[in-house]
Amino acid sequence: MSAHALDRDLEDLAASARAALVREIDMSGAWDDDPVWREAFAAVPRHLFVPYYYVGVAGGYERRWGQNPDPGERERWVRGAYADTPLATRLRDGDLVSSSSQPSLMAMMLVALEVKDGNRVLEIGAGTGYNAALLAHRLGDDGLVTTVDLEPEITESARQHLAAAGHHPAVVTGDGARGVPERAPFDRIIATCTLTSIPRAWLAQCRPGARILTPLATGLVALAVWDAGHAEGSFLHTPAYFVPLRGGTRAEPGSTNLGGLPRRARDHELFRFLLALTRGSLDPQEAYALWEREGQPQRERYGITVSGEHAWAWLDDPEGPYAWALPG
Repeated sequence: MSAHALDRDLEDLAASARAALVREIDMSGAWDDDPVWREAFAAVPRHLFVPYYYVGVAGGYERRWGQNPDPGERERWVRGAYADTPLATRLRDGDLVSSSSQPSLMAMMLVALEVKDGNRVLEIGAGTGYNAALLAHRLGDDGLVTTVDLEPEITESARQHLAAAGHHPAVVTGDGARGVPERAPFDRIIATCTLTSIPRAWLAQCRPGARILTPLATGLVALAVWDAGHAEGSFLHTPAYFVPLRGGTRAEPGSTNLGGLPRRARDHELFRFLLALTRGSLDPQEAYALWEREGQPQRERYGITVSGEHAWAWLDDPEGPYAWALPG
């Protein structure tokens, strides 16, 4: 079989795998509230954004890449590119520093962002460029989409992937915690990396009425921006685990000693969310007592308020009895 015929076969396989991925996201209900995103996922070829990626194997990672001389390995690469899973795309000293997020989670986040025609959108964390391509497909390539990442090698590869897919949003190298003031004001900001607090620079670069969607404490919080100093909103129902933001507002690593707590709490995803949200404000025993007293609350009962120099997380009511300061 000629190389040209093989490439054609791989393109056919990619189209078939992309259609299967869209059907899988369909079944998840991720875009029931905004089916325009279905068209974007059906049109944007994810494999162009992951020319190689890594899969976990015993003892480390195995690299899969599209230029592998083995036809069978190239087919595995294509199929993996359209699996509804996150893909590790950059490693440094064995640690993950960049990835392509799980497509169904991306779809849910894009729907939750509530993008409207003509919105100016800032994405924090360019990654492979795939999410920016989905946004550009939705909004067009007339300067409405900006994506930023800290490392030049990431932004340069994202720019190349986007061009290969026929999209040309603004790709900026810089600290995402500082936003991109030269491209402001924005109507929407979406982050694909986790933080410990909300950078004030984002609010200052938003129009009043803007919406911010960002991972925080293993969840996703959607904030309505009132003005440059004030925003508030609740967490979505879904868990979310992302690579930490590299730059001025990082998610600091660390572990918590949960000895003495019942196993059902130690292993419960919602309890661990509460621990992450209140780290530095509640010790594990206090968090456990609250968690039990309040009936093991779901994520949607928690929220974030930013008011001037202060920011806090809360349960049920921003002015209620359960509130915890976030880092500045």
